[in-house]
Amino acid sequence: MQILGLIVVGLIIGALARLIKPGKQRLSLLATLLLGVVGAIIGGLIGHLFNENTSIWELNVLGFIIAVVAAVLLIGVAEGVSGGRSRGAVR
Repeated sequence: MQILGLIVVGLIIGALARLIKPGKQRLSLLATLLLGVVGAIIGGLIGHLFNENTSIWELNVLGFIIAVVAAVLLIGVAEGVSGGRSRGAVR
């Protein structure tokens, strides 16, 4: 059940990250989901470091904010990596 919750939270975080990041993103829904899940895990880990009473699988407010910021950064990196390849192929 925690995996299903992680997927749902990952979708929400990935969607929020895509809304926050300016410009057009060329990432698929699956890539958004995966980056959102990774962002949720990063947010959970960092939130756990600040509050030892929570599990890494529990996102508190701080963990959620960190997860969204991490997902925005991950989407930027993913676009930079994939965008660099497609721009190089066009030239």
